[in-house]
Amino acid sequence: MRKFPIQNRMSVCRVDVPAKAMSWSRYIMNSGVKMKKRVVLLGAGLVGGAIARDLADTCMVDAVDMDAERLQRLTAGTPVEGVRKDLSDPEVIREVVRDCDLVINALPGHMGTAALKTVIATGKNVVDIAFSPEDPLELDQAARDRGVVAVVDCGVAPGLSNMILGYNLATLDSVDTFLCLVGGLPVVRDWPFEYKAVFSPHDVLELYTRPARFMENGQLVVRPALTGLEMVHFEGIGTLEAFNTDGLRTLLQTVNVTNMKEKTLRYPGHAQLMKVFRETGFFETTPLFNESNAMTPLEFTSRILFPKWLMKPNEEDFTVMRVVVAGEADGETVSRTYHLFDRYHRPSGTTSMARTTGYTCTAVAHLVLDGSYTRRGISPPEFVGQEKSCFEFVLQYLEEREVLLRVSR
Repeated sequence: MRKFPIQNRMSVCRVDVPAKAMSWSRYIMNSGVKMKKRVVLLGAGLVGGAIARDLADTCMVDAVDMDAERLQRLTAGTPVEGVRKDLSDPEVIREVVRDCDLVINALPGHMGTAALKTVIATGKNVVDIAFSPEDPLELDQAARDRGVVAVVDCGVAPGLSNMILGYNLATLDSVDTFLCLVGGLPVVRDWPFEYKAVFSPHDVLELYTRPARFMENGQLVVRPALTGLEMVHFEGIGTLEAFNTDGLRTLLQTVNVTNMKEKTLRYPGHAQLMKVFRETGFFETTPLFNESNAMTPLEFTSRILFPKWLMKPNEEDFTVMRVVVAGEADGETVSRTYHLFDRYHRPSGTTSMARTTGYTCTAVAHLVLDGSYTRRGISPPEFVGQEKSCFEFVLQYLEEREVLLRVSR
């Protein structure tokens, strides 16, 4: 397996993190950063909309999407420019990103890699939250050849969770354990699913079907998704179930940590229900009918599930994440547990998953835009987190938006 080692790389983050009391906007003015860079956002869904609104304070933002109603909601009362285009066409992507300073790829996973390839080919820097099933590191050489800064998987998990590990790899003598438990859930538990899709529903189903890869005692281990079920208590929430999902992604190639595991959190009972769907064939991708009337079981299931999983207007959600990192420093055993709990933001009507994912993305977007993070090629978030000042900047940026990450030792 190819390795993209995180250790012993030249520092590429040069930002001076502002004092804690200084807001990001004031930092922008004081540091002399050129205002009003142009950002093109590919995809204006729940998370993409939060990204656009956040960036619109300091950038010119063009939000590109095929859904006219979605664009109308986003641009009403904001300076965001809505552009209705079909982003499945590479020529359209090349056209819309031609004059921008940065691209943010917020498309669903099944469209993400194709869009990322096209953006890299144009030579534009990009921050990506598409979470496509393909390996983004396969595009590293192409990005290097074009001189592109491409930060991928830049959400909450993967994303902020990877940054936490990268930071600890840089600040501890060694790390031997990484565990991430993460989930986004509706506040109100509606039977039978007790779940709503707080990001692309297609990508949710990927969690339940894609085999989960871990590191155990230094060896790569592959297990079916939805296995390894355990109950975990969270203060202020109660008991949630955690099950295996394939969330380590680039970490399997970029870091040397003996034990690594990622699990998704849901209300108790959800995993068993999804197992029934999977084991009875509802997630299969082989067409059921002839070519003139082809439909896969997955497509059929999606048409039934997705309307029931849609977030209703003003429906509230929360995001919870627990990351445990253990290792050694100065000959002593060190264990750090990071806690994130965020709720739906009522004043703006922004879902928690959009806040935690979107604001992590926009924080890194600012680092790329102002030339503070300049590593050419594909940069997974652990590379950003390795730079102490970058990691601290991201945490402060999130804190200013009331997305708080606590650490206990």
